[in-house]
Amino acid sequence: MSNALSKMLTSRDWIMADGATGTNLFNMGLSSGDAPELWNEQEPAKIKKLYSLAVDNGSDLFLTNSFGGNSARLKLHDAGHRARELSRMAAELGRDVADAAGRDVIVAGSVGPTGEIMQPVGALSHADAVEIFHEQAEGLKEGGADVLWLETISAPEEYRAAAEAFALADMPWVGTMSFDTAGRTMMGMTSQDMVQMVESLPNPPLGYGANCGTGASDLLRTVLGFAAQGTERPIVAKGNAGIPKYVDGHIHYDGTPELMGEYAVMARDCGATIIGGCCGTMPEHLNAMRKALETRDRGPRPTLDQITSVLGPFSSAGDGTGDDEPATPARRNRRRRS
Repeated sequence: MSNALSKMLTSRDWIMADGATGTNLFNMGLSSGDAPELWNEQEPAKIKKLYSLAVDNGSDLFLTNSFGGNSARLKLHDAGHRARELSRMAAELGRDVADAAGRDVIVAGSVGPTGEIMQPVGALSHADAVEIFHEQAEGLKEGGADVLWLETISAPEEYRAAAEAFALADMPWVGTMSFDTAGRTMMGMTSQDMVQMVESLPNPPLGYGANCGTGASDLLRTVLGFAAQGTERPIVAKGNAGIPKYVDGHIHYDGTPELMGEYAVMARDCGATIIGGCCGTMPEHLNAMRKALETRDRGPRPTLDQITSVLGPFSSAGDGTGDDEPATPARRNRRRRS
């Protein structure tokens, strides 16, 4: 299989990814609690619009509408048996948009967490997790995805299971984790832990990094943690558009397009190669990010003080790597990147 992302990485200084899935779909009429993956069948025009909004505003790579498309998550909507089919549909719609773009655009098959806790803490076995991820990977492969994109993972056991599944599917992949608990993932992983895990995998990803979490400042602090390990593997930064705020019964993100443009440039200067947005990142944010990346020269690696002066304060005093910063793993049933 042609590895389109590897080819792009050899010829580009940076690659711009997409923004939010959930936020945009909610604006198109998706109801909270509904499975977005069912829209691959019910509302294909809206899913193509989602992808096109990213491409039209500068994304070189977009993720498919399949974040919760595994059997463990879809069973909550009586659709667990359709995981492969709905993931294939998500990729097929993406393939149509990418092929019509008139330039090279990567279709990345989104694979989110199972929503289960793995053994020995929980009930999900390694073998079952591999089977769940493999089923979805085969659907995305059949639909024409260029690369698989694991995202919003908290547990190293789940990351390893996905890596094994993607090897069975014979697909290149990228994998990000969410560092949303005082600089760690909910299951206690630090940026250093992740780099060590990635480099020890029998089937390592093309690139790795962080997505979602809290604000853009926190995410860039994590990116600096990756870069400090000295790995040459491409780093991914997909931060939220500011901080979520509950206003009039709805979640709003306070990041302006201007702020996200600054974030994109700082992410590049921190060491990220693939740069995008996560929750709250709308087309206007992507447009500003693309313009900033194209017009601003690469600068020196920013300091923590420079990051906070531009993007706002960190949500915690430390980045999770200090001995005085214990992290308590906790379960959270994160539905999707929104």
